[in-house]
Order: sequence, then C-alpha cells, then structure tokens
Amino acid sequence: MIKAILNRFLVWQRNHIGSHTFIILASIAVGTVSALAAVLLKTFVHLMHRIPDYFFSLSNTRIWYIILPLCGIILTVLFVKIFLKGKLEKGLGSILFSISRGSSKVDKSKMYSHVVTSGLTIGLGGSAGLEAPIVITGSAIGSNIGKMLQLGYKERTLLLACGAASGIAAVFNSPIAGMIFAIEVLLTDVSIGMFIPLLISTATAIIVSKSLYSGQLFYLITNQWYYHAIPFYILLGVLCGFISVYMTRVTLFMEEFFEKRKGTYSRAIIGGLLLGVMIFIFPPLFGEGYTTITSLFHGDYTALLGKSIFSSFMTSPWVLLIVTIAIVLIKVIATSITLGSGGNGGIFAPSLFTGSLTGFGFSFLVNTLGISTLHISNFVAVGMAGIMSGVVHAPLTAIFLIAEITGGYVLFVPLMIVSAISFFISRYFEPYSIYTKKLVQKGQLFTADKDTNILMQLQLNELIEIEFVPLQDTSKFRDVIDAFTTSQRNIFPVVDKENNFVGIIDLVNIKELMFKPEVFEQMTVFDVTTTGVLTIDKNENVVSAMRKFESSGRWNLPVINEGKYVGVISWSNILSYYRRILKRSASFF
Repeated sequence: MIKAILNRFLVWQRNHIGSHTFIILASIAVGTVSALAAVLLKTFVHLMHRIPDYFFSLSNTRIWYIILPLCGIILTVLFVKIFLKGKLEKGLGSILFSISRGSSKVDKSKMYSHVVTSGLTIGLGGSAGLEAPIVITGSAIGSNIGKMLQLGYKERTLLLACGAASGIAAVFNSPIAGMIFAIEVLLTDVSIGMFIPLLISTATAIIVSKSLYSGQLFYLITNQWYYHAIPFYILLGVLCGFISVYMTRVTLFMEEFFEKRKGTYSRAIIGGLLLGVMIFIFPPLFGEGYTTITSLFHGDYTALLGKSIFSSFMTSPWVLLIVTIAIVLIKVIATSITLGSGGNGGIFAPSLFTGSLTGFGFSFLVNTLGISTLHISNFVAVGMAGIMSGVVHAPLTAIFLIAEITGGYVLFVPLMIVSAISFFISRYFEPYSIYTKKLVQKGQLFTADKDTNILMQLQLNELIEIEFVPLQDTSKFRDVIDAFTTSQRNIFPVVDKENNFVGIIDLVNIKELMFKPEVFEQMTVFDVTTTGVLTIDKNENVVSAMRKFESSGRWNLPVINEGKYVGVISWSNILSYYRRILKRSASFF
C-alpha cells in the first residue's frame, strides 16, 4: 500500500516538479528527520545522565566511576548482540566506505542503532563523543530517503551528506560547521549546486533542533585577543599538531589491539573495569567531558582536581599542571578502551576535550612561569580547534565549529593560526586522518583523482570473465588446436591437475606450430606455455588491477585466488564498466 502510494507520488513528481526543486525538498526532509534524531539522542543521553546523578546523590563515593561505565558498555554489548545480531560498524570509516564502494547505500539499522548504543555508552560515563554516532545516523537517514525516492548515486550521496551535516548542525547548533564538515570529510567532488541543498538542510535542522532543544553548548565570554599573544598561539599550534599525531596513532593501535581480542563479554568486562579505574583516578574522563570544558571557560580550574584523589592539592598549580598533562595523554586511551571493549561513540568530542585541556595547560604554564599574561579561556577555545583540525584533518570545520559553539568569532585569527599549524604538522607525520587511514591502506577511499574514484566503484568480481577455456599443462599440444576450434578467445589459461595457475598460451605466439601436425603429439601444453605472467589476486581492487594492466601492456590478465585459477579480466571490459559508472555518476547539478 505504502509502496504503491510512493510510486504514484514519484510519477506525479516527475511530471510536475523539476529535478532541482525536488532535491531541495528532499534536503528539507533529510534535515528535519536528522534534527529529530539528534534531539532524540541528546534527550536520551540527558535522561541517562540522571542515573549517575541518582547514584552519586545516594552515596558520594567514587566507586560509581568504576561501576557505571562498566554497566554502560555491557548494556551496549547486550543490545548489539540481541537486537543487531552482533553487528555494529563504528566510526565514520563505514560511511566513507559506503560512499566510495557501496553506492552511498547505508543500512537502515544505522538510522537508530547508533542513537541507542552511543546513548547507553556515553550516558553512563563512557569516555567518547556523540558526534560520530549522529553523523552516521544522519547519513543513514539521507541515504535511505534518497533510496526511497529512487534517486541516483550522485543525488543519494548528496542527501547522505545533507544528513551528516544536519546531524552536526543540530547537535552543536552550528549550521556552517555542519556544511563544511560534509564537504571536507565526506564529499570529494563538490559543485556549487551542492551548497544550496546542504545549506537548506542544515538550516532546517537548526530550526527544528532549537525549537525542541534550545540552549548553547558553551558560552565563551571574550571581547578581544592581543597581538602579543601571537607567538604563543603559534607554539600552541605546534603542540596541538604533535598531540594530534599522538592521538591518531594511539587510537589506531588500540583499535587493532582490540580487534585481535576474542570473547565479546570478557572484553567488555575487562575493558569496562580498566576504563572505570581510569575514571576513578581522573574523574574528568567521565562521559564526553563537556562539563569540564565549561568549567575551564568559567575559570574554575580546580574542577580538574575535584572529586578525585588529588582534591587535597587544590592550591598547588604544579599538581594541577601534572594532572592536566596526564588527562591529555590518557583521554585517547580511555576513549579507545570505551570503543574497543564494546561501547559506541566517536573521537570528535574527545578531540575537543583534549584540545581544551591542551590550551588550558599551555596558557596556565606560561602564566604560572610569569613569561606572559595570557587569556586562558581564549587558549582553551583555540586549543579545541587545534586538536580537532589535526585529528580529523578538517581545519575549516574546526575553525567554524569553535567559533559557532562558543560565540567566539572575535578569535577567528587565532583559530586560523592554530588550526592551520596543527593541520600541517599532523598531516606531515600522518598523511591521512583518523577516519581515512585504514581505508586508504585497503584502497577503499575516494581521492581527489576522479578517475580513481570511478574505478573504485567497480567491483572486481563483476569484471571476471569465465568464458576462457583452461588447458591442463600435461595435455598434448593437440588439445590447444581443439580448444581453438571451440573458443572465441585467442588466449588460453594453463593450469595443473589441482587447478593451480601455471601460465597462458597466446595464439599469436604459436601460430606457426598450428600448421605442423607432426608436433601435435610430440609437444605438451606446457611446452608452449608462457610462465611468469602477471596475475591479479581476486581480493585486489580495480585501481590496483589497472596499474598491472598499464605496467604489463597486456589486454588480458588472469585472476587467481590463493594460487588457483579463477578467470580472466580484460582491459576492454574495465573500460566498458568505467563508461557506465561515468554516465551514472554524472553530476545532477
């Protein structure tokens, strides 16, 4: 019934509504639904926060810092196990993969799964952020609305980006940052026409979000910044760059470490307990950490020591600095344990948290040593942008996000200085962001090279031809003649008795022998086989296969799987598929 109504609507749309107008209307729908998802997530987390508040009101003991995050991770694991059949792709890498290799089709379950799992994890104290889950949720909403409206790949990708941008905009009340995030992180091929749907989508999300869940995330009270502080902003940018490299490498290392660990529940319990112990020692690691950032903006620096084992050292600036440095270094480990042990969340908020403490620690040290007098809250805000720029490799997003969420547009120049320096240092040591490094290593990510992006949309399995007649290496040469009479091809793969690939026979190389009947029984297939032929592994991507075609100069290359012959891929077949993809991917705008 619903499908029939939808089909009628689509027929009516094609006759009465222009394609451009229809995309604008679809972007409004995506922005609305994504904003509702963001409000639902924020509300859910707010309600979950009441549980820790209740237990802390019953007994003001730090033991809850161990118990509650453990419970959040276990509940998340149980939800994934029971309702999602044990499958939950975390991080923006899955969305980037969907764009480059999955035709921008995102599973429907992601429209709700990340809302529930991240809410359980972070609401009970997991040391991660809500931003990646809402980006995934918004992307899934945009992708599935595009699929429902029977849009093509390009338009579906645009709506996916609208959903992601709307999610960021609704969570942070920052429409410009949301749009720039979609362009910097998700979209590699951007046309001017794409800006309009993105702007309208994020604007719609802001309207819906503010009407249902008002309030600013942070309030930065600052009127100006001073030119004498420029050298210190430059030094902060350098520091943020190196800390960003540290965060990226530790996160990826911990991710690989947990991937090798077996036992879902044991991993959740052990990881949850380790996380709990870290939070027990350093309470600011509890949850997203936005409360701590707010305290730093308000000048309440002792919040870093309150409710901790260091609370008796409130008046010691050096203990405060040591604790700050420890939290900066440990936060990324706490986040990695949260995610690796089974919880859900993202690195977005931890980047902002770490950046705020980096800016605070740096400026507080300068002031304590009497080197200069710096406005600490300014450095807290700018440090947030510096770490985010270095970790996510999105300097423009970092600049506009911090300016929007803090109201600190007066800090635009310091934001640009620190973000740019951090980005360049981070990119020098880590050419790819925390989201893209593993995908690049696997050849699964879009790049600025449009030809490569199109080739990456091709699936190697779709290109394999099995019409070629394989010959056994021990057979007589006569079998080549027989195969020639039945095959439409001029090359023949040669295999042994166990189907292991041996080489190929090219008719061009044996045409003289074909007219010498006396050798038909004397020679074997192997005698005329060309060995050492370049092959393509079945698990390779098409980009890698094209490089082999170019280096070998051949028109056909055999495909093998663990040494076994599978089939043949031809250059002409790849070009044929390339043209189809190119036509399908032609820009709508």
